[in-house]
Amino acid sequence: MTQAQIKAKFWEINGDKVKCVLCPHYCVIADNHTGICGARRNIGGELIAENYGQITSFALDPIEKKPLYHFRPGSKILSAGSYGCNMRCAFCQNYGISQIHAESEYITPDKLVELAYNTPDNTGVAFTYNEPTIGIEYIIDSAPLIKQNGQSLVLVSNGQINPKPIIELLPLVDAWNIDIKAFNPEFYKKQSGHLETAKHTVEAAAQVSHVEITTLIIPGENDGEDEIIALVRWLADISPDIPFHLSRFFPRYKMTDKSPTPKEKLFRLAERAKRFLKFVYIGNI
Repeated sequence: MTQAQIKAKFWEINGDKVKCVLCPHYCVIADNHTGICGARRNIGGELIAENYGQITSFALDPIEKKPLYHFRPGSKILSAGSYGCNMRCAFCQNYGISQIHAESEYITPDKLVELAYNTPDNTGVAFTYNEPTIGIEYIIDSAPLIKQNGQSLVLVSNGQINPKPIIELLPLVDAWNIDIKAFNPEFYKKQSGHLETAKHTVEAAAQVSHVEITTLIIPGENDGEDEIIALVRWLADISPDIPFHLSRFFPRYKMTDKSPTPKEKLFRLAERAKRFLKFVYIGNI
């Protein structure tokens, strides 16, 4: 089955181009070009959700792998990823699908939900691996079908989505794991992201959904104790019950010149974080 051209949401005409207003880049896109995400294309003056239903990766994962430790613990979830991302992290763990137009298979929302429902011991669908919010149209179309089957919808996201579109997503999502890449606007800028946008997404999602936070600790980049304490203080102000995952960095993609995060560093930061948050975990040890 091939994909029909699906008209995107959240864009406007900008002269002889189109302006995408889904994320804080506000890409102004010429005909037959995409925005920074590589997934939303101007075709003849209309923005098309080009990666709609284009699935590059499927897996039945333990839900703890998302990581979600406090949402349906012990269950499994069908994880699906497409291609593209609206950040350019030099340390990307999934650059083979997020930073290129990877080979994919078109799967309709009906088919996705059928697969999820017929997979034994599965609790729902997690949109993950690449940045799911750049495919918001597919999530919106799949969500009611997932819910009709009594299953859960999970997003693993960088949080780079504007306030208006996130209002449409919030009622649909049962649980989020949101990456806070650092608590430093300059670090975000280097990775083509916006810290304030990520913070707004966390604050909005935490009002209506289960939220857990992950930060990949990169030596010499975002591992300062003052920075991590500022991050966890901000989280604690939202809720001290938000689980916080410190993840260990390993050389990857364009950041192969650094050593893995020392375990001792992770343990020390975790102890600091526990002064403010009830649930702090270390991953990738």
